[in-house]
Amino acid sequence: MKKITVIPQTINPLTLTRFDSTAKRRVAAYARVSTDSDEQMTSYEAQIDYYTHYIQANPEWEFVKVYSDEGITGTNTKNREGFKEMINDALNGEIDFIITKSISRFARNTVDTLVAIRKLKEKRVECYFEKENIYTFDSKGELLITIMSSIAQEESRNLSQNVTWGIRKNFSDGKVMVPYKNFLGYRKGENGRPEIVPEEADVVRRIYRMYLSGKSTAQIAEALMNDGIKSPAGKDKWLRQTVQSILKNEKYKGDALLQKQFTVDFLEKKTKVNEGEVQQYYVENSHAAIIDPVEWDMVQDEFERRANLGKQFSGSHVFASRIVCGDCGGFYGQKVWHSNTKYRSYRWQCNKRFTNRKDGDPCDTPYLTDETIKASFIKAFNKLNKNNVINHCLEIIAILDNLDELNTLISEQTIEVEVVAKMVKALIEENVTTALEQDNYRIKYNQLERRYQEVQDKLNKLLNEKERKITQKIAINNFLESYKELPEILTSWSDDIFILMVDTVIVDNNGTMKFLFKSGDRVRV
Repeated sequence: MKKITVIPQTINPLTLTRFDSTAKRRVAAYARVSTDSDEQMTSYEAQIDYYTHYIQANPEWEFVKVYSDEGITGTNTKNREGFKEMINDALNGEIDFIITKSISRFARNTVDTLVAIRKLKEKRVECYFEKENIYTFDSKGELLITIMSSIAQEESRNLSQNVTWGIRKNFSDGKVMVPYKNFLGYRKGENGRPEIVPEEADVVRRIYRMYLSGKSTAQIAEALMNDGIKSPAGKDKWLRQTVQSILKNEKYKGDALLQKQFTVDFLEKKTKVNEGEVQQYYVENSHAAIIDPVEWDMVQDEFERRANLGKQFSGSHVFASRIVCGDCGGFYGQKVWHSNTKYRSYRWQCNKRFTNRKDGDPCDTPYLTDETIKASFIKAFNKLNKNNVINHCLEIIAILDNLDELNTLISEQTIEVEVVAKMVKALIEENVTTALEQDNYRIKYNQLERRYQEVQDKLNKLLNEKERKITQKIAINNFLESYKELPEILTSWSDDIFILMVDTVIVDNNGTMKFLFKSGDRVRV
């Protein structure tokens, strides 16, 4: 007859510890809040205090640590250092049991939650979620966790959508959002709108002036660092990309383009540049301007000009893209002479010297050394009479500032455009309502269309002329303000003064150099 003896279970298959073991269970807790507000910080501190006392009060438990993350979102675990430290310690055998307030505090991402819990289970580490009363070693635990995590993830999605809706509603209402901590020139005003910070605004204006004077973004960054000026992020180092972003940001002229970026994944918080995927809003005159809008437009035109020059433009040297061959009109470039000898030196010559002429002959303009160009500039500068230059600039500004006649012409031309447009519209309506002879209709329509194009072209020319005058006035004004601070006689070379003063240097084939100054003055040396 068979005899069956039951051998009782002595080891817990989940924890791999003996049932009669007196060893204390090593217990840790995890606390997290998702914002940096004072109210949340109070909750955060309360969680740490509660779990510390709660674990220490149980005689069967050995307190390990309360792991925590402040102001970190729970939608993923990438940036949660406290969470990652806890998981690593548990996987290294330092923790047996983890307590946390709820699944949503643990993670709002279903995948992250389940991956972490399964890794912990493999190492015989149990988790307990107080709010849901779920133990991960419970047979129903994983199913409940999957369901609860999915709910938490959906709540996170809804929250993200609500936040996005709120932000876009503010955009549609023209409310400007500025990252003030990393934005030079503005702070949040009492009315919630951007308010100018005077000392920072001076730096912004200086950046715009330097760029329009010919300096590259890299040179501007270097100049700011040399003067000990902090970057928008408060750092000593300036990047040329930072300078470029300041020069291209429309907020400095008092406007705001909203929704430049958007979130493509609410879990990963990934964003991308808006290239038309979502609606944008452009708000004019949304706040006080630091840079005159016309000057801002001049900077954008200068960006385009330099881009069109391509390799011909270089901010690496003050002479680059400024010295022009009087023979062919090409730019001078820097060349290396005797590169492999002890006589190695640099010369400037026409870039098209041997390639431009149809007959194969080179340009006749001479080579130039740095010393020759510098000495010639100092001579040209010292030939200028400071008072005459200032008066000349003031005369030009007065002429450019007088737009009365131009405004009258624009007004008259606008009326003519409107009249011709009405004539075209009337002819079309007549053709629709009356049985006109179609050949005659086409002749009349083509005549009116040509007339409309002519008057519209004339209006565009007048508008362009007005814009040119305004742009030139600002350029002369900027030049004049800087020129007033210069000495009357220049005794030594200065990169900054050359960049400020010179628009172009034309080199003739007899070696004469004609300096075209930004004031409109021309001096031959």
